Amino acid sequence: MFDFRPKVQVTIEQTGECYPCAVGESLLKGMLRLGRKGIPVGCVNGGCGVCKVRILQGKTEVLGPVSRAHVTESEEAQGYTLACRVGPTCEVKLEVAGKMIKPFSKGFPGQATPPAITK
Repeated sequence: MFDFRPKVQVTIEQTGECYPCAVGESLLKGMLRLGRKGIPVGCVNGGCGVCKVRILQGKTEVLGPVSRAHVTESEEAQGYTLACRVGPTCEVKLEVAGKMIKPFSKGFPGQATPPAITK
């Protein structure tokens, strides 16, 4: 079955990896559909926070609720979100953040920016 939905390019900052993602499809599902790796995968429904990313360029639309246990309002204002809960509306550049920063970025020249800790 061919997917006729319009696609936009998604780039993972740390690796330079790019993949097409359908408008209305989550950033995470677009990557998984192609068998690509880059964004860490956990529960795929917003409950674990493993797929936390920061949107550096482009726009996304919310496809489902984002748990405040994993993305605070302050972090959201800085571009952080869960890749399983948002989809691109145009070309997007993101960086992996959250729980997987250290193992993911090891060996790559670019480093993810850790989320701000607010009290």
